[in-house]
Amino acid sequence: MLKLKIVLLFCLPILLFSQNEKLSAEKLKQDLTIFKEIREKANSGLYKYRTKQQIDSIYSWALKQLNKPKELIEFYKIILQITDFEGSLHNDTTLPDDFEKQYSSGNVFFPYPVKLIEDKLIVNFQNNEILLGSQILSINGIKTKKLLSSFHKYYTTDGYNITGKSIGIGSSFAKYFEMEYGSKKKFVVEYSLPNKTEKIIKTVSGISNDSRKENFKKRHSLPIDSLQYGTIKGKYAFKVISPNIGLLTINTFAIGRNAKDKEHLIYKKFLDSCFQYLSKNSQIKNLIVDVRNNGGGTDPNDILTFSYLTQKSYRENSSAYVNFQEIPFPEYLVYEETEPQKKQEEKKDFEDELKEEFPRLENGKYYQDEKFNPLLQPNPNNFKGQIYLLISPRIASAGSLFASLVAGNTKAIVIGEETMGGYFGHNGHTPIEYELPNTKIKTQFSIVSLDQDVPEKSNQIFGRGIIPDHAVKQTFEDFMQNKDTQLEYTLKLIEPK
Repeated sequence: MLKLKIVLLFCLPILLFSQNEKLSAEKLKQDLTIFKEIREKANSGLYKYRTKQQIDSIYSWALKQLNKPKELIEFYKIILQITDFEGSLHNDTTLPDDFEKQYSSGNVFFPYPVKLIEDKLIVNFQNNEILLGSQILSINGIKTKKLLSSFHKYYTTDGYNITGKSIGIGSSFAKYFEMEYGSKKKFVVEYSLPNKTEKIIKTVSGISNDSRKENFKKRHSLPIDSLQYGTIKGKYAFKVISPNIGLLTINTFAIGRNAKDKEHLIYKKFLDSCFQYLSKNSQIKNLIVDVRNNGGGTDPNDILTFSYLTQKSYRENSSAYVNFQEIPFPEYLVYEETEPQKKQEEKKDFEDELKEEFPRLENGKYYQDEKFNPLLQPNPNNFKGQIYLLISPRIASAGSLFASLVAGNTKAIVIGEETMGGYFGHNGHTPIEYELPNTKIKTQFSIVSLDQDVPEKSNQIFGRGIIPDHAVKQTFEDFMQNKDTQLEYTLKLIEPK
């Protein structure tokens, strides 16, 4: 399976936009048309969750918004609405770097980190103005419900999933607010104190982007959610937490770049030692597999790990295809190389790999050769006891593929919250990036549409993430005390057995 991130660079003169500069309707319409044509030709997941009629309809809506000149940020929001509508967590659309730096200058950011707890927007920072744990009801007269729904387009998830958007909101609430409602020096906050209903109104001052980042690093929930954001240092661990319970934690599958990578080989030895131990210690009849912080990574870490948890043969996916063998619209690609000859070589190498892995043309789609998706066998030391799989909205990409295989193909009891990554499939593996000629907005998406090797289940809905057997969210009380609600629930579930 192609796993290289192809970020191809198209060198055009750098175009700097001032914050209030408006682009002509003609140029914006041209970029919108190019954006649509690129996705129709290159994006195999365009109609995964939406019909052609639905996709055409949102583009018709977008075109109607461009009847007069607009600022870049307004056009960007329209493009975001479209990419979010498609339903792929691997979609990523970004402003030109110089514009974003300029736009995000000054003391214009909401000062406090927040977190969604029990579907309420909670202050997640110890401060002297608005008490930690207070519930935000509105900001600048905008009710919380409207705020949150307006932010959904800034953080893409698979299919129709909503829970995963809480990850983006938790990390970038202040940034989303500035993007959506403009730069503000003051914020009028309507809130209620913890476990109170009385409404309080207070005006707080904006802070700089650097201060926003520093406050986030000092958020109250850091001990419980540090692994959901930023670089993960403790990638995996195993421990025996009681005479009959083991805990395997896998925080990422970004463990080496391929099967020959030294880091991957070390991980493989780690898994061998863990499951040999479990095989020899038969009194450990319960294994908790915690992937709540796993946002993905690379093959074969995900499918290798699954080999220790299944007793049946399996594949990574039931089918996979791409839309092309020769990259469409190469004039808008973003290349790594700068020299024309090297760019052509890079492009050819990539296309040769596509032709090798996806050789079969059927109904306009190029399907994966079976040698890249072989039938795999369980590891001889596979665990034969009861598996408890802990999931969360953070789980995506290779993390959700692994969790789907476990949830669908074993007798695991799944506990936690719906994942942002799809149960039945997703678009992934090979990202590609384009730059629009007039606005310089970059758009990235993954080109491989795949169906995961999972069965239909009564609680699994097409277009949704993995649905837990036991839906368990962190309670407000546990948030205040930084307790692990899902793990404590799982241990109590095991106790009577």
